Amino acid sequence: MSSPHPVRVLLVEDDELMRHSFAVALERYGYRVTAAADGLTGLERFRDGTYDLLVLDVMLPGLDGIGLCRRVRETSLVPVLMMSARGDGLDVVAGLEAGADDYVVKPVDTYVLVARIRSLLRRATWSPAPEPAADEGLAFGDLRIDPVGLEVTLAGAPVALTPTELKLLLEFTTHPGVVLERHTLLRNVWEYGWDGDSRVVDLCVQRLRRKIGRDRIETVRGFGYKFRR
Repeated sequence: MSSPHPVRVLLVEDDELMRHSFAVALERYGYRVTAAADGLTGLERFRDGTYDLLVLDVMLPGLDGIGLCRRVRETSLVPVLMMSARGDGLDVVAGLEAGADDYVVKPVDTYVLVARIRSLLRRATWSPAPEPAADEGLAFGDLRIDPVGLEVTLAGAPVALTPTELKLLLEFTTHPGVVLERHTLLRNVWEYGWDGDSRVVDLCVQRLRRKIGRDRIETVRGFGYKFRR
């Protein structure tokens, strides 16, 4: 990913060895890393700085990663990657419901962590190829989407979407009435292969429904989801 400045990552991890090894590894890939050992310090550093991406451990002293993610989402749409030591289903669901874009299970190889970070950053800077009359945008009732300016409004009011939510919405709205299977969405939005966790899709769809209207995205049981025309 080309950038006018080094990509700035806030890493919040309480295990000193992991925090150091992750920071060193990410810096070798050219990222500028700011690290914190607990959730409250992480929140303070987030508020004091500007970051392109956050990597948050779930189990943190003071303020856990899920609570930290919620606090971040009150003011920011910055991409968030959660790390869970247990891979516990409740941790995964809670992190994604709090607004995280993706998660990894520790122990995690550095190349896997970097691959997930790169995918999140691509989503954050992604824009669709221009199409004829694209400047007219997409309209579905009172929901309007500008695929060039990457802006969404509902009844004239702006809708704040994370990069992942926006890319998911564009995937749906460029295929209205078409059933999109979960593995297709994992591949096209999250850049996963066949082994991706479909809970990521389900939880992001739930968040998107809360923002644009629950009845716009239909669940097709046993297959996936369909955006209603």
